Amino acid sequence: MMSRVVTIVEGHGEVAAFPVLLRRLCEWRTPNVQMHVPNPIRVRRDRFLNREGEFKRHLLLAAQKCGDDGWVLVLLDADDDCPAELGEEILRRAQRYVSHRRVSVVLANREYESWFIAAAESLQGCRGFVFGPSDAIDAERPRDAKGWMRQRMVSGSYGETTDQPAFSARMDLQQAFSGSRSFRKLCGEWLKQMQPVNGSE
Repeated sequence: MMSRVVTIVEGHGEVAAFPVLLRRLCEWRTPNVQMHVPNPIRVRRDRFLNREGEFKRHLLLAAQKCGDDGWVLVLLDADDDCPAELGEEILRRAQRYVSHRRVSVVLANREYESWFIAAAESLQGCRGFVFGPSDAIDAERPRDAKGWMRQRMVSGSYGETTDQPAFSARMDLQQAFSGSRSFRKLCGEWLKQMQPVNGSE
């Protein structure tokens, strides 16, 4: 049986990178599940969260795309918000409009790139990324995770639409799981939503 996961993301980089990551996550955690990830629906975070009309419109679109057997996965950067608190609030709001669909909300703490920091050792040498033992930190501490990555690129630049997909394809998922609470949240939501399809974890 094919499972369809329709995602809502906020960045151009995630449009290209998140499907790559989800396909790898599927192979890692639920290898017996066949999964289809259509192109993500991109939103502007502030408008999506603060304009009820836009919030409703994008969720209804995602619900339509995922079909009866699929589910909607919202991925945003937490920035300075508490991922757990804001995530629960977004989920409650979403369920008012798409109660007929399964919905998950995951907030990367603080940015998507924090998952790369958690798995930084595995990215050594990828696209000119340089990581040494002295660079090891709490992955969810840097406020500017993109800047942290940029400082360790030989080129001195970090491209969301180019580097983000490449790192998503390369990162060690177990390292990310061990080093990032928000990545563990993503994995937990994945297993929970795939349960009806897979039958077991």
